[in-house]
Amino acid sequence: MTWTQNYDPFGHWWLSTLVAALPVIVLLGLLAGFKVKAHLCAIAGAATAILCAILVFHMPSQLAVSSFGYGAAYGLLKIVWIVIAAVFLYDISVDTGQFEIMKQSVAAITPDRRLQLLLVAFCFGAFIEGCAGFGAPVAIAGAFMIGLGFKPFHAAALNLIANTAPVAWGAIGTPVHALASVTALPESDINAMIGRILPITAVIVPFWLVRAMVSWAETFEVLPAILVVGVSFASTQWFWANHMDSNLVDIAAGVASLIATTLFLRFWKPKKIWRFEDERSEDAAKLARNEQARHYTAGQIGKAWLPFAILSIFVLCWGLPSIKLAMNKATTPAFQVKTSDGKPRPGPAGWDWPGLHAKVFRTTPVVAKPAAEAARFDFNWLTATGTGCFLAALLSGFILGLKPGRVFKIFGGTLFRLRFAIIAMTCMLGLGYVTRYSGMDAVLGLAFTRTGWLFPFFGSFIGWLGVALTGSDTSSNVLFGGLQKITAQQLGISPILMAATNSAGGVMGKMIDAQSICIATAATNQVGNEGQIFRFVFWHSVALAAIVGVIVMLYAYVFPQFIPNGLTFIH
Repeated sequence: MTWTQNYDPFGHWWLSTLVAALPVIVLLGLLAGFKVKAHLCAIAGAATAILCAILVFHMPSQLAVSSFGYGAAYGLLKIVWIVIAAVFLYDISVDTGQFEIMKQSVAAITPDRRLQLLLVAFCFGAFIEGCAGFGAPVAIAGAFMIGLGFKPFHAAALNLIANTAPVAWGAIGTPVHALASVTALPESDINAMIGRILPITAVIVPFWLVRAMVSWAETFEVLPAILVVGVSFASTQWFWANHMDSNLVDIAAGVASLIATTLFLRFWKPKKIWRFEDERSEDAAKLARNEQARHYTAGQIGKAWLPFAILSIFVLCWGLPSIKLAMNKATTPAFQVKTSDGKPRPGPAGWDWPGLHAKVFRTTPVVAKPAAEAARFDFNWLTATGTGCFLAALLSGFILGLKPGRVFKIFGGTLFRLRFAIIAMTCMLGLGYVTRYSGMDAVLGLAFTRTGWLFPFFGSFIGWLGVALTGSDTSSNVLFGGLQKITAQQLGISPILMAATNSAGGVMGKMIDAQSICIATAATNQVGNEGQIFRFVFWHSVALAAIVGVIVMLYAYVFPQFIPNGLTFIH
């Protein structure tokens, strides 16, 4: 049984678009408007998606249910597992008392909450995004900020805003690799183009981040530090994307900004130390002195940071293609795929998902010619980033002196605390996959292509929509990369520019996708406040996506000479 997607079942594009949006309307409406618990919202949204796919888009029920199962399984292994393992490592650090020392070591750099926000959420978060991606930076940096003393709401919401500019190169450049693959455009050109859009926003986001927490006047008080963070990150991001490769853009930029900012803060201090309201102003200076006076030896500080150092090493290794390939070969047999000449060759490790693989066909105008949608599930648990995080947590616990019984008791507590978030994230991934395989995502994306000469602006919102639906810039690029290329060619706009725009605009949708919000609330013990956080970050997301749209408009019509063509990487 095969089925071809229908992008206008009603014969009126606006009505088909409205119905295609129903699952998202139900999900976000219940979440933000009626304050229903996130896991119940996710279940309701997924049920709506399945019903719309079957009853309106005439997708066979077997395919609809199978696509939900495929998304749920992917979410459990690739997303939920990362969050569980990251929070588990944090819980071990807290249980052993090491997190208190970590907190004091960061406070020794600066007791100012604005600067701590930049160091942890933006710089450190970008490094984790480059290593692991898929929700790990929000989970890890969010938990870290809670330990530092940030309010749970701020730790969740502000990490969502911070996790934007780095997302296009997350998990060792995975979104860029996927975009080049689905569009058949030169990866070096796409990478460079993204590297000429997002560094501009990387200068803006640190300022935006601080302003989201404090007033204008209090933001300008730390403007020198904001500029050091933004400029060091953006310049490294631009250089690496344009002159090196797509794998280590975020890792290099995150490390560069972290080092530059730490060194800068050794010579520059804000006139006033900013703390939260309940950290009374008359006690702030005293608190700062106490934190700075509490000295730890280098060995103590190194031991306290050891779990996160081990985590960074593990997720970096787990993201390297050579290591991932070796683990794949060792644990999972390769299946056969056919090349264009009909000859079989070994494919990536995994299995065809039952009842779905190559059963759904995308057609024009989403793709140039009808093509079957793959549904291959990589069930290799060893190569999953979450496994690397989990092994890092286990190793850290044993090095810190915990007995096996205590380690697994902590793990049980982590699972219990995250139980509702696990349900929510699993159902949301299932929802995203139903919209993908039913073609509802394409219907929503096609609505933006009707904007004519404004398409460069609204093209960023196609990527934004893709990430908001799927929770992944990689998935958004797979969904809409071909659509961006085809529409650009029809309008006489550079396909390189619009393919890059999908990824660059998509990163701004990361903060509002329900999956990321659930990760943030789970990591910061905010389960139940998803609606409040969504309402807080929504307009930040729209505004930043609009800024990307303006930048793309300028490249398309004012500075087309800066669109790369024929670049090569240094290997």
